[in-house]
Amino acid sequence: MRVLVTGSHGYIGSVLAPIVARAGHEVVGLDTCFYRGCDFGEEIDSFVTVQRDVRDVTAADFDGFDAVVHLAALSNDPIGDLNEQWTYDINLDATLRVARAAKEAGVGRFIFASSCSMYGASGSDDLLDEGAPLRPLTAYAESKVRAEEGLAALGGDGFAIVSMRNATVYGVSPRLRLDIVLNNLAGWAATTGRVRLLSDGRSWRPLVHVRDLSRMALVMLEAPDDVVAGEAFNVGSADQNYLVRDLAEVLAGVTGCEVEFASDASPDPRSYRVDFSKLARAFPSFGFEWNARSGAEELVNAYRVVPLTPELFEGRRYVRLRQLRHLLDHGELEDGLRWRDDAAA
Repeated sequence: MRVLVTGSHGYIGSVLAPIVARAGHEVVGLDTCFYRGCDFGEEIDSFVTVQRDVRDVTAADFDGFDAVVHLAALSNDPIGDLNEQWTYDINLDATLRVARAAKEAGVGRFIFASSCSMYGASGSDDLLDEGAPLRPLTAYAESKVRAEEGLAALGGDGFAIVSMRNATVYGVSPRLRLDIVLNNLAGWAATTGRVRLLSDGRSWRPLVHVRDLSRMALVMLEAPDDVVAGEAFNVGSADQNYLVRDLAEVLAGVTGCEVEFASDASPDPRSYRVDFSKLARAFPSFGFEWNARSGAEELVNAYRVVPLTPELFEGRRYVRLRQLRHLLDHGELEDGLRWRDDAAA
């Protein structure tokens, strides 16, 4: 199978693309390269990559491909706060542009990286399946809801679309992110000797390791159409719904650090427990290999080896919003998050 991975040099893509390639598929990446130079430890595995903004793709970019894994997005809530319209332009409008171009080019399978964040504030501890009400609280989450709605109208006629509603991702990647919960808590422990919570820690978060997510994407690429076409799956495992304060205790147990709360710690309205039984029924032989404890151990060990210094922890390399602000402030990106010609080169 010939597979195009958008966002191939991001946090997930730099893990997912090599996993798909090692399974015997021909992989080509497409990435705008906002985070070039933001590497953590080992280099990204070598594969052909086209530098292209997903807002500019055409059907010609997808000629000869059997499948697309669409990861490219502005990746979290704080970036949405920077300028909401940029999030909708890239996460919604460009997603539909990519899908239309892929369909026009004859691509058969389209894997969309969606998010469990679309469940927003559930208001209870009940498990939420794929039919639960969607209550997005941020531009990022709403962009994923609206993208799924738009994609639903494009499926069919030999174009099988599947949405992966991913739990909050964690784990080591060549393009590490420290703006996601477990990675961040491990960073506090490694650089300050404390596990610091900025909220009261009473919100629920489902988690999934970046390699487990990548392996599941491979399964969905190879699955029969009648299993995945037109479907949305919550991606994670039943035993990985955590209270944020419980994640802090996991880190404390791994590192021996104390848990502390910021002086202004307050409730986080984003709270949802997720039901993953649909995924388990569809793919009963798939086993998740990681949990919060093994992921915390992996992160802490990696932060020692690389190492993660206090300066790097507080810097821009591993925090997406800080990197984008740096590129904007230094004139490398124009307003609208497009490269200036000299910076793109």
